[in-house]
Amino acid sequence: MANAPASFWSTCGHDQLVRGDRGWLRPTDGYWRLWLARPELALVEESCEAERALHASLMASPTRAVAAAELDAFEDDDARANHRLFLGFRDAVIEAGSLEAAYAGFFRAGAIQIPPLFLDLVAQAMVCHLLADEPDAWLWRAAEMLFRRQRVSVQDGRVLSGDSEVLDMLNETGGLGEVGRLLMQGGASLPATQVEVLGDDNAARYLNSRAGQGRFNFVLDLTHEIQNELPHGLTLTMTRSRSGLKALAVVLEKWVQHFHGVDVKIQPEARVEDPSWRWHVGLDVESTALLNDLYVGHEVEPERQRRLISLFRLSFVDPQDMRADVRGKPVYLGLAMTADGLLKLKPQNLLLNLPLARPV
Repeated sequence: MANAPASFWSTCGHDQLVRGDRGWLRPTDGYWRLWLARPELALVEESCEAERALHASLMASPTRAVAAAELDAFEDDDARANHRLFLGFRDAVIEAGSLEAAYAGFFRAGAIQIPPLFLDLVAQAMVCHLLADEPDAWLWRAAEMLFRRQRVSVQDGRVLSGDSEVLDMLNETGGLGEVGRLLMQGGASLPATQVEVLGDDNAARYLNSRAGQGRFNFVLDLTHEIQNELPHGLTLTMTRSRSGLKALAVVLEKWVQHFHGVDVKIQPEARVEDPSWRWHVGLDVESTALLNDLYVGHEVEPERQRRLISLFRLSFVDPQDMRADVRGKPVYLGLAMTADGLLKLKPQNLLLNLPLARPV
């Protein structure tokens, strides 16, 4: 499978990675140079001589060992801290042998020392390779949920998911950046900036918008209608023909196959009534807590249940890939937003919490 075109989301560095064993991704020197060019590490006018010397040396040899004294010589505490974080991340990836092995290892270790931004950029790069040559705009937009926090709103019965950073920026600045912020603080009235709901009429424009840094201003329709709310009998009826939930399910299937080497089928459920419910995985903090409470029979307030965006049923194509004690049983997945409408999907939960016969 060919790599994703280099112009797509290029700042995450996916085009500076090569496939190794199992199709997992190994960084090139160009990948680390891209990190060194990021705002957190790039030189500024105030950079001291020690920082300039280390930066130049790493640009020439990105994987070389760095002595503690080289960082101690930095005059700026923030610059020193940023470089330590980067070097710790770089060394962990090199030792693990691939982005995938390092990514999974960060979460298996328990206390995560890697900044969330680093994890999101790694997930974005992996997504680019998972969807290489994929023409479906809905899959690409759904995949954004694996590394970009979403803001979910309900409008006219539709559940819409937009990039929280983009929506917050538009709300604060009218889409005009710092100038817009200052104008709005001064009481100026700015023209409304519209984001677009992904549809057949703009799918090609969305695909083109991924060039360079990438734009995240397309909204995904995740509409479900909740008809019945029971602890083990939630009824969810899909009302949109072009479902972002179905697209997300396909992306998650690819994610599981890539990491675990097993084939699964994931589908949004119109109705879940399973008295022998045996296994579930929340795809975010909210749904994890909600499913845990429902599983043990705790009463859950209707307002909290309304935060549930979707349930999914995950089934293993080959039941032998499952643990023997739950073999043949479905795995239920949940997706939920916080009380203020935020959703941060945690794809790592599918690396750690599936009932695999042979955990990776």
